[in-house]
Amino acid sequence: MTITITGRKVTLRDSFKQRVEKKLSKLDRLFGPDAQAAVTVTLEKNRQTVEVTIKQKGMTYRAEETAFEMEEAFDKVVDILTRQIRRNKTRLEKRLRIGSIDDIVAGAQEPVEEETDFKVVRTKYLPIKPISVEEAILQMNMLGHEFFMFRNAETSEINVVYRRKNGDYGLLAPEEDE
Repeated sequence: MTITITGRKVTLRDSFKQRVEKKLSKLDRLFGPDAQAAVTVTLEKNRQTVEVTIKQKGMTYRAEETAFEMEEAFDKVVDILTRQIRRNKTRLEKRLRIGSIDDIVAGAQEPVEEETDFKVVRTKYLPIKPISVEEAILQMNMLGHEFFMFRNAETSEINVVYRRKNGDYGLLAPEEDE
């Protein structure tokens, strides 16, 4: 796994970088050498936010946590990622290395229910007309939703805008699979 560590508004100590390498190496056996992990540490006031994103074969695993110390936030993020993987063990075994998830499940500190079925309780059909990103954000805010799907007038592709935890907005756009 290739690990990239970035600090925003903060200088990262070598001890933290070593901690990241050591903890993520435990998850390394789940992913192949082509996996890419991006660790971003952001300092805002007295709080530090650690975000870890792991990408492999079109799948993205992401967790974010905020704490007073970056080490504490990073430990929580690794726990969240491990829990996500354990919770979706059977589905992920089809995509990840078979058997390596068992090692993580065996080392689990707390029992986690394995999700076997996802239940769709409602299907909603939407007319999708081409609009700009700004119009989509406006429509999302008027509806009071956290996300909004639309056809991008510039690219003619289906996109999704969403509200992030910090109040900013994000855009999801399709990417050609390699």
